[in-house]
Amino acid sequence: MDDLYREQIIEHYKNPQYRGRLDPHDIYFEDDNPLCGDHIEITLRVDGSGVVEEAAFDGRGCAISQASADLLVESIIGKPLDEVKSLTKEHVLGLLGIELGPVRLKCALLSLKVLKAGVYGLGEASDDLVE
Repeated sequence: MDDLYREQIIEHYKNPQYRGRLDPHDIYFEDDNPLCGDHIEITLRVDGSGVVEEAAFDGRGCAISQASADLLVESIIGKPLDEVKSLTKEHVLGLLGIELGPVRLKCALLSLKVLKAGVYGLGEASDDLVE
């Protein structure tokens, strides 16, 4: 089963469906993982009732960080911001479907940290957002 998920990660890394930048956008945030240099930025368009209409990410980094960003962005389209705010690290890990060590965990969760900081309108992202 892990092989299937590994193939999915490589596919999302090589051929991301949601890579890009939305312009104009309603929500924007970006951040880096200083341990490895991964960088993610996320842009969202939200309708008048607070539902994510469109989402995109851009960035650079390892297969885990880029695939998790693509999977996460895909998973929030059509969801209300209140639901996006309640996403947990288990959501992202479930999308990836493999066990990760502590270093790779930071790579996988960077997109969630960026997403939540943007949705909450924070000036900076914090690891507390992904607990």
